[in-house]
Amino acid sequence: MLEYVKTILMKVSFDKKLFEKELRKGLNLLAPSELREFKDWCYKTFAKIYLAVLNKYFVKLA
Repeated sequence: MLEYVKTILMKVSFDKKLFEKELRKGLNLLAPSELREFKDWCYKTFAKIYLAVLNKYFVKLA
């Protein structure tokens, strides 16, 4: 499921609202064991453009 969510986020990264919606859905789909890897990947991949969105959803996983 992790690779699926990554693929979706890559495809919708052109639009902030769509990115945020899919990030939220992805967080609900993933197993707790996948969340740490997903968080690291998201920050590495999208921090330059969507840092505020990432901080909004990953603050609970700190």
